Amino acid sequence: MVKFVVEYGRDTDPPAADGRLDGPTFHRNHEPIWSAVSDFLSTQTGNVLEIGSGTGQHVTEFARRSKHLNWWPSDIYDSHLKSIAAWREHSRLENLNAPQRIDLLDPDWTWTGGDGRTLVAMLCINVLHISPWSVSRNLLSGAGRLLKEDGRLFVYGPFKRNGSHTAPSNAQFDATLRAQDPEWGVRDVGDLNELAQESGLAPAIITQMPANNLVLAFARALRHN
Repeated sequence: MVKFVVEYGRDTDPPAADGRLDGPTFHRNHEPIWSAVSDFLSTQTGNVLEIGSGTGQHVTEFARRSKHLNWWPSDIYDSHLKSIAAWREHSRLENLNAPQRIDLLDPDWTWTGGDGRTLVAMLCINVLHISPWSVSRNLLSGAGRLLKEDGRLFVYGPFKRNGSHTAPSNAQFDATLRAQDPEWGVRDVGDLNELAQESGLAPAIITQMPANNLVLAFARALRHN
């Protein structure tokens, strides 16, 4: 059976004494994800918001690799927020901010600490397939509101292309997700591109990842006066 994690610590091993959780997928996917986002991020300065930071390992590692950027983690689960805070304390990184609670079920969601500043990038890893479609819609619309011109939204996970799964294992995974919750499921890149267009974002640039996953990079459109 295909396995997936919604809440670390409940669906995986318990946290360490200081609250840090360990996500097994982090050890497999952080390097490929970084390779897909680092070309853009290496040329930028400013604020990066991660949506659904989970254990906090990705945002901690990426903040360590890009000390010219100011990273803001977020999640909805108390156990995750505690783990993110513990990883932040453990890392002692000055460019990694305290985690904040963000719930993408709220269409008017926003981030705190920005003092009205726009974001250079947003990152969302393994969230859209374990959440209702409204979360995808609100993520894209939020990117349209909060990203600076030519900013990027990077989304990692399994996706369909042109209505078809990219591998039999993804089709099995999709069936497992929908059996757990009919509102969940592997999203189609074309459907996300429609949301992007509605939100002032360009269609996704697609980077193939290991294990039949993708990174989708949506750029905030430039305004023309």
